[in-house]
Amino acid sequence: MHVTLVHVRVKPESVAGFIAATRANHEASIKEPGNRRFDVLQAPEDPAHFILYEAYVSAEAAAAHKQTAHYAAWRDAVAGMMAEPRRGEPMHGLFPAP
Repeated sequence: MHVTLVHVRVKPESVAGFIAATRANHEASIKEPGNRRFDVLQAPEDPAHFILYEAYVSAEAAAAHKQTAHYAAWRDAVAGMMAEPRRGEPMHGLFPAP
């Protein structure tokens, strides 16, 4: 399984807008055939810090996600909300097995 932890810091005044845009991306992403999880996490001590936990059956399925209209809409919608560039941390998913 191909997993990416996407670390995101948004401007404090953009938290609500980021959550709304990310909800729409989440709802479409979990319908992708290669998607296994698309969790959106918010740090309790810093509400402007998020981690997106994206799990796909393969690197190809993860790459296909970035070609979708919903990903492009999310990327464009949140670009101005970022306090710093988002950072993807690739991981190998061991359990559960794909």
